[in-house]
Amino acid sequence: MANLGFERADAAALPCDDAAFAATLAQLVLTFVPDPRQVLAEMVRVTRPGGVVATAVWDFCGGLVYQRLFWDTAAMLEVSAVRARDRLFSHPLSQPDGLAELLWGLIDVEIGSLTIRMDYQSFDDYWEPLRGGQGPVGAFVQTLDAVGLARLRAAVQSAYLSGRPDGARSLTATAWAVRGIR
Repeated sequence: MANLGFERADAAALPCDDAAFAATLAQLVLTFVPDPRQVLAEMVRVTRPGGVVATAVWDFCGGLVYQRLFWDTAAMLEVSAVRARDRLFSHPLSQPDGLAELLWGLIDVEIGSLTIRMDYQSFDDYWEPLRGGQGPVGAFVQTLDAVGLARLRAAVQSAYLSGRPDGARSLTATAWAVRGIR
């Protein structure tokens, strides 16, 4: 692919000419940027007339089972988890209407959902990535001392097992997706 390249830049101030691209995409990121409206405005600016602007964000409240299991369990143990969970789950972009609202000015806007399965071989397979410091879960876990972390691990493990022996689990993860034409 001769025209493929990568550039590091601020998504809210893209170093690209107006109407430079046939399509722009922001996948699973808008919930985590300070000003998603500005990012979408930049995407529209750099997309050619007739081009596609598309984005997807996790459905934290109703469709991200592996995180719902974690956050609801953590919220029973730590007040700071309640605040983190509620911030994620009530974020306007975690609702399909909030996401579509960002694409004002585009035509033929379509909203849908995309669901994948997250397969885990065991509780440890589920738990270890959560401790890696990535995203809101990782940031929260990093705030806990050893006792708090052990308590959280035991509670999350109980929720994961749900009375069954340890082993494979398959949890769904759903994202809201929206696209429009410039």
